[in-house]
Amino acid sequence: MPENPLIHDSSAGIERLLEIMRRLRDPKTGCPWDIEQDFATIAPYTIEEAYEVADAIERQDWDELKGELGDLLFQSVFHAQMAEEAGHFTFQDVVQVMSDKMVSRHPHVFGDESREKSAEQQTQDWEAIKAAERAGKAQQGTLDGVAVGLPSLLRAYKLQKRAARVGFDWPSTLNVLAKIAEESAELVEAKEELPQDKVEEEFGDLMFVMANLGRHLGVEPEAALRAANAKFTRRFEGVEAKLAARGKRPEDSDLAEMDALWDEVKIDERR
Repeated sequence: MPENPLIHDSSAGIERLLEIMRRLRDPKTGCPWDIEQDFATIAPYTIEEAYEVADAIERQDWDELKGELGDLLFQSVFHAQMAEEAGHFTFQDVVQVMSDKMVSRHPHVFGDESREKSAEQQTQDWEAIKAAERAGKAQQGTLDGVAVGLPSLLRAYKLQKRAARVGFDWPSTLNVLAKIAEESAELVEAKEELPQDKVEEEFGDLMFVMANLGRHLGVEPEAALRAANAKFTRRFEGVEAKLAARGKRPEDSDLAEMDALWDEVKIDERR
């Protein structure tokens, strides 16, 4: 196949990336691994790349964010190339749909509606537009359109948020806290008396209510848990560093020593 000059034109922008993707998927001259892939096999990589974008933002590593956004863009290009090969749509169709959607959902920017609205009113308008879009897609159920493939904690949050719009919600945070106490007691009872599948069910119920508590507190649970994971990682690495200064590794230590070092790390962070 003759070499397309776009491939080596570093200033060619998105057209260069699209051509690279076409070459990678070429049945005769492309990459065997890329040729073998389909939507299902690529989807996990797409999710992983989205998390890596979030991770770079969390660490405020802007150079790395540039690369991670590129990786995520490449995932969109990969899916669009497979869709074009199957006759579903092209990358330009994706761009058009997204552009039309953004213009439609922002009449206060691209239309004749006033921009003199509160953030709360704009959010209400946004949800009303999205509801009309779902109706146009014959999505009649309140929970229709909440993606099944979302991380479970995030999906729980979105399901509860969607149900709350139609009034299916506890009136106050106190009600949610009471439900957490109830679910916790049921989990303890299940652990003592019921088979493992029931323990898992009760644990899921407790996590589901915890996600709802986050919503009532104005906390996005996926983000909160991601921050908690980062904090645990940072502090445990601090414990390992203190052990290393003593010529030890965690497996050479015990819980009492590591717990004391954990408290030291927490004190160090507050200084």
